[in-house]
Amino acid sequence: MSAGPAVDPRGPRFAAIVTTVVLAVVLVTGWWPLLAAQTVVFAIGAFIGLKPAPYSLLYRYLVAPRLGKTTEREDAAPLRFAQAVGFVFALVGTIGYAAGVTPLGIVATAFALFAAFLNAAFNFCLGCEMYLLIRRFVPATGQAS
Repeated sequence: MSAGPAVDPRGPRFAAIVTTVVLAVVLVTGWWPLLAAQTVVFAIGAFIGLKPAPYSLLYRYLVAPRLGKTTEREDAAPLRFAQAVGFVFALVGTIGYAAGVTPLGIVATAFALFAAFLNAAFNFCLGCEMYLLIRRFVPATGQAS
């Protein structure tokens, strides 16, 4: 069961690179409004879809035309789950910073940065792997096990 059409796997990696930079800037500066903006980016990717997500749009219109076509495709469902996980950590981080609980903001942002960096640097999507592991042990509703 897919959460949408398959996507060019270079797009999510590009998004992870941008996300890594954004989250690193947040950790260095403590500027929580930037983290709030990243939270919105994660929410769009997780709950609306990857296609309208801001970094997907940047990739599709500015980067992909320069790279050329690829036949490689990746299921969107694990990627959307990864966006949802990022959303949770970014939301907790934003709340922590905004509420003056800076250590909570730092830790939550650092976890999100770690996951984004793994994808950006090593093409290892931690959220995607979590999705696959959960699907392995929790079969989808309405399907035989």
